[in-house]
Amino acid sequence: MSAAHNSPIPLEEAQARLLALVTPLPVERVDVSSALGRYLAEPLNARRTQPAADLSAMDGYAVKGPQLSGPWQLVGESAAGHPFAGTVAAGQAVRIATGALLPTGGDAVVLQEDVVRDGDTITLTGTPPSPPAKHVRHCGNDFRRDSELLPKGARIGPAQLALAISAGHNHLAVRRLPRIAIIDSGDELAADPEICAAHQIPASNGAMLAALIAALTCEIRRLGPISDDLDAITKALEAAAWADIIVTTGGASVGDHDLIRPALAAWGATLDFWKVAIKPGKPLLVATKGGQIVLGLPGNPVSSYTTAYLFLMPLIRAISGADTPLPQAIIQRLATPVPAGGSRREFMRARLTKAGAEILTTQDSGALAALAVADLLIDRPAGAQALPAGADVPAYFI
Repeated sequence: MSAAHNSPIPLEEAQARLLALVTPLPVERVDVSSALGRYLAEPLNARRTQPAADLSAMDGYAVKGPQLSGPWQLVGESAAGHPFAGTVAAGQAVRIATGALLPTGGDAVVLQEDVVRDGDTITLTGTPPSPPAKHVRHCGNDFRRDSELLPKGARIGPAQLALAISAGHNHLAVRRLPRIAIIDSGDELAADPEICAAHQIPASNGAMLAALIAALTCEIRRLGPISDDLDAITKALEAAAWADIIVTTGGASVGDHDLIRPALAAWGATLDFWKVAIKPGKPLLVATKGGQIVLGLPGNPVSSYTTAYLFLMPLIRAISGADTPLPQAIIQRLATPVPAGGSRREFMRARLTKAGAEILTTQDSGALAALAVADLLIDRPAGAQALPAGADVPAYFI
């Protein structure tokens, strides 16, 4: 393993160095329904126009303008999927449903609540539409054929999936699913939470990280927990040869039993950097071997969660082809005061209340109970001044 300086580096530099290691995964074409949660490998262009013709936006009567005072003679009906076959002339009306094709000659829709019907005679009793086409969805109102609807790198969520289908696509070009191996290490870890001695803790980090990244649509396998043994950790790394990203938790610090770095060296990996100037999460490391990226996260659960949010999730998004892999901060108002900060940039757990962001009393990096009720990470710069309740701060939803 090559040498790397031991001074903690700033967050943005660490994120940039990590993402610079990324080569997006190969492109494949999949069924639209299988693209959910993945990222476009090419722009999404419309193969059809939507709507393909003028439609009614409301239930009522299609008539011919510009005179919209009536009365009108009812000559037929246009229902969704069953258009009126004839033509609407002046003084005539066609009963029309929301989403139905506007009949030829019709250019306005009078709402059903604004008229009364006596047999086949329709009389206006309310206000006519102004402008006349107020209740008409014109051809191409949503999008037109060959227009770009989504850029390369856009994530396919439920709305984007529906858009792709509406635009005429059965298949989409996306990146191959990323393969993630998660390795828990530590002699103190108990695999079974129901059988846990006083000197042990249940191995929860692997399950937590797998759950955190599950929404990113990737293949996840967990290995461990692995004991604090150089040979055992090295074999676990070798067993993850199938993975694009290997995530380790624990053993990344400087103690006698912190063996991730020696194991990476024995495995033949190259260390890119180690230690980031943040709290919690300082002993984070990044290494590579061939095309694999190794992300070594701290063992304390809050540290592991925070660094996974700031590094692992962006890494998975980037390798999946996302155009914006890093999380985006939002501004939140403090419901409680926050003390002055320390020498490192700090991400404080907070709960969202009606009054704003309430800083949680417990900020210990091992406190899972506080993490479990947190909604936000409040981003506090190094050397931050104390702030009163009501101050605005950058924050991340977690």
